[in-house]
Amino acid sequence: MKKNLQGKVLKLFITKNDTNKTRISTSHIDADKHGILNDKFYNKNDQRAILITSIQSYEMAMNNGINLFEGALGENILIDINPYHLTTGETLSIGSAILQITQNCTLCKGLTTINSKLPKLLKNDRGIFAKIINGNTTIKVGDSVNIHSD
Repeated sequence: MKKNLQGKVLKLFITKNDTNKTRISTSHIDADKHGILNDKFYNKNDQRAILITSIQSYEMAMNNGINLFEGALGENILIDINPYHLTTGETLSIGSAILQITQNCTLCKGLTTINSKLPKLLKNDRGIFAKIINGNTTIKVGDSVNIHSD
């Protein structure tokens, strides 16, 4: 049975190309198949071009006594629905952008600097990587998110 989940973009982030890897919250991002323009990681690895995280990851952390500020998980796009059931090759749409899932987000050592329990807690719930497959596009806070899956 096919199901359709709908949600919206809550926040957007880029990482500046400075020595501190400063994270910036922004109202929109411009992206293409290589990632997010003006982001430190643009055109570095097409399989890890854009990280999408659900607000549910932050809720899981909070429910386990770990308070995180949004953006702390390294996401570019924070959404209000859970896309973690999607697998490599599946797609979702955000506004006019069509994104293809490239891989699950692997856990990084940086999460242990926030809290030693965080990597294990979010093992399968930190985020998913995707790439834009329909050319240059702009994604804005408030854009609709549509997930179609079986």
